Amino acid sequence: MTTTAATDAGNSGAHPRFAEALRELGLGHLVEQVRRFPDATRTATEAAAAVGCELSQICKSLIFAADNVPVLVLMDGASRVDLELVRKELGADKVTRAKVDVVRETTGYAIGGVPPFGHKTRTRVLADRSLLEHDVVWAAAGTPYAVFPIAPEDLVAHADGTLVDVRERTS
Repeated sequence: MTTTAATDAGNSGAHPRFAEALRELGLGHLVEQVRRFPDATRTATEAAAAVGCELSQICKSLIFAADNVPVLVLMDGASRVDLELVRKELGADKVTRAKVDVVRETTGYAIGGVPPFGHKTRTRVLADRSLLEHDVVWAAAGTPYAVFPIAPEDLVAHADGTLVDVRERTS
């Protein structure tokens, strides 16, 4: 697979709602940096292969339900979220993966294309510190075929995220 963007003239590849969110946040320059690929970048592995970067440079935007309230967790692509750490961080009784319809209702995007911000509904955002290990990370641009680069500090700031340690530790 090539690392060049497969975009049409005038079409960045970003979901139109996400492109508008970037502009509203003063990040309009990122619209031009969105890379659209002919094959899906729905998983972190697919996205890393398409971009040509390390798996940990992919930012996964994952929606969980903490006591039935949606929460977004931003995690590096090489790691898994430890639900018990998320539960403790939020002071929740129970944290589960959100159902597909909840993800769509909350964010306005389909699983595999959920960007780190620009969602339909404002949610609490937890960003794992592992994202800060890179100068640039790649996140979904609102579709399962498009990603964009951003400095992790900027990503966390624009997502209004709280830096936490919720990465599953391997024994």
